[in-house]
Amino acid sequence: MALKIDLDEQSTLLTIALSGNLDSDTAPELDGALNGILANTKIAHITFDLAQLVYLSSAGIRCFIRARKAIEPRGGKVVIVNPQPPVRKVLDIVKAIPPGGIFESVAELDAYLDEMQRRVREQ
Repeated sequence: MALKIDLDEQSTLLTIALSGNLDSDTAPELDGALNGILANTKIAHITFDLAQLVYLSSAGIRCFIRARKAIEPRGGKVVIVNPQPPVRKVLDIVKAIPPGGIFESVAELDAYLDEMQRRVREQ
């Protein structure tokens, strides 16, 4: 199965939907896409949607870590949504994304973001 990258760019938010396998054969494709994305300083938040990702290796994890190292120092955030059980297990073992950065669904992420906005408004 091949890796499929769907970019859906909206202002400073970027969603990257991955499907298939993210391994040593397909990670260079994601790395290539990330080159331009990470160079764009307007992008502050990247969401990796893994609903259709069936396999994740250490090469794929390096892509996520690379994104975090580029985005978080500029005050942004990298999150993962919809990880399937085998992929979630790999993420839990490796701890590539902090626990607060992995969401079961886009709805869970939206609820989290709504709560953060509410807290900021109340300050």
